[in-house]
Amino acid sequence: MNELTQKIQRILTPKAALIAYRCDECRTNSTEYFLELRPIHKNGQMGAGMPVTYEFMNALMESYTEEMSGIPAGVLPENLLACNPRKGQEEYIWYNPPGKRQMFFHKQLNIPDGVFHVPGIIYHIRSERMDVYAFKGKKPTGKTSLYLAPFFNVTGSSVCLGSCSLEKPQNPSFLSLMEYWEKRFWLTEFVHLGGRQNPTVLNLVTVTENARNQPFDMNELRPFNKQLKDILP
Repeated sequence: MNELTQKIQRILTPKAALIAYRCDECRTNSTEYFLELRPIHKNGQMGAGMPVTYEFMNALMESYTEEMSGIPAGVLPENLLACNPRKGQEEYIWYNPPGKRQMFFHKQLNIPDGVFHVPGIIYHIRSERMDVYAFKGKKPTGKTSLYLAPFFNVTGSSVCLGSCSLEKPQNPSFLSLMEYWEKRFWLTEFVHLGGRQNPTVLNLVTVTENARNQPFDMNELRPFNKQLKDILP
């Protein structure tokens, strides 16, 4: 049973009702309210009302703020393909067109750090998990074929993020949240061949070095056997 199913099957019991009163005969722009808290007994009936305390409101706001923190807001970036910002169900999919990226490598790979040409990349975030795919062209559609991402630290599509010192934004925009995850991928030192399987036709070290001074060779991409529409929520 997954976490979402457990949450759906939980039975929530009402414990109290918060009632707000305002004088209708007062001036129309009045913002003065009286808040009353009524406990709800086991038989479902409300008990005697009592004034709401500052302690209760502070606890209520603290709980609400904690629940809503981390949910992005603002303008949707053009490269965002799909999103579900609901707490506990977070999922984001976006892409970068072909371009250049600064990349860092562990000394055991014998690849000097530098700027390299990369194909189009699709990022898929689910909670704290990250998957990446490559695609051909400049902008993907639902029927765009997915390819294995031609990078170290990736097994299939799953990214080994390792330890990260980046602090996740507390009140992010969609753009800042996407930038956070991209930095977690590109600023992490590339160390190992994911699953000990080469994601490109030729040796990945050779393919990477060739992309240092010339556009990435799209013929090196190996199919993932899925289309973009297959991973969209």
